[in-house]
Amino acid sequence: MQKKRIVITGMGVVSSLGCEVDAFYHNLLEGKSGISTITEFPVDDYSTKFAGVIHDFDVGEYLDKKQARRVDKFISYTMVAGKKALASAGLSSDKIEGLNKERCGVLIGSGMGGMTVYADGVQTLLEKGARRVTPFFVPFILTNMAGGLLAMDFGFMGPNYSISTACATSNNAIIAAASHIRNGDADFMVCGGVEAPILPIGLAGFCACKALSQRNDAPQKASRPWDRDRDGFVMGEGAGIIILETLEHATKRGAPILAEYLGGGISCDAYHMTEPRPDGAGVALCVRNALKDAGISPESVDYINAHATSTPAGDMAEVGALKTIFSNRNRIALNATKSMIGHALGAAGGIEAVATIKAITDRKIHPTINLDNPEPGLDFHVPTHAEERETKVAISNSFGFGGHNATIVLGKF
Repeated sequence: MQKKRIVITGMGVVSSLGCEVDAFYHNLLEGKSGISTITEFPVDDYSTKFAGVIHDFDVGEYLDKKQARRVDKFISYTMVAGKKALASAGLSSDKIEGLNKERCGVLIGSGMGGMTVYADGVQTLLEKGARRVTPFFVPFILTNMAGGLLAMDFGFMGPNYSISTACATSNNAIIAAASHIRNGDADFMVCGGVEAPILPIGLAGFCACKALSQRNDAPQKASRPWDRDRDGFVMGEGAGIIILETLEHATKRGAPILAEYLGGGISCDAYHMTEPRPDGAGVALCVRNALKDAGISPESVDYINAHATSTPAGDMAEVGALKTIFSNRNRIALNATKSMIGHALGAAGGIEAVATIKAITDRKIHPTINLDNPEPGLDFHVPTHAEERETKVAISNSFGFGGHNATIVLGKF
């Protein structure tokens, strides 16, 4: 049976390089870094003192000011990115009312959920006692609450839940949302991922893992995927949300069609809690599954937005896996969005989906910065400056702690 065609009609982003899609992508094309020293809390005692922080975030008109003071930042990020995605899909308030809301769903994942509300609640319990813990504690730490609240604002009654697969979260959410459309559960899905982990306990946890770069003297040079001098990843935060619709639904309402969702694949390394399989077998299986689902041959792929976190083990394991699939490597553009915004964990795939769609629509590929001393055997074409390039088929990879792998395939419409 022929699969339903699914198109992407809107995008929203919250990132350290901007909270408007065009400005965000312009900054990526310019090779700007969104990494900076953390000033939101004291970092003197931390081995890493910087991240892809969103300084002075303002919810604007997208969330009631009183509610914004109560909710965790991951909810605020979702409301802003989600509502901007709906607006970019040509859906004003009156047009949203014209949708069949029983067939509109929301699937937004988060790796960690409301960490600030959780940390503050524990502090209140220890210092002031159980009676002073906020009644909003439980609702605002739940990973599903961001998507739940977004649906409440618009009355979307279709499939709605969250997925949490660490750094593979967003791609898993996008793949699941597309499956609901193909299975006939919905015509329209708001999907992606969100994370707000840059707080004392979040930073301390990753420092304890010894996973982070410690290049404190040059934060903007710290995220350096595929560079031989990389020493760990850089934490990031934000949200990346896209709108998926059946082609029929989008055409009927005259939606702006940005790109096409072609397919997705998932797998598990089944190897180690935090380290990738050295042989890349799990990643290769995931990418092959995605291409099979999309009905696309490896030779048709023009561009790969890599997971590429800037870790000593992960970067080349991914490249090694890709080499087992793609023979025409020198003509495939490969880049790393994380070189500029850091690793936004559960939001990474959503933000990188936005970057991948912009590469398709704008016919420009953003550079990978800080690649001063490339690893030998990289083989793929890795731009270090923005390049004009037509992209007809692209893949975007996301891999998470626990061995979770998820790849999406996007195409020119």
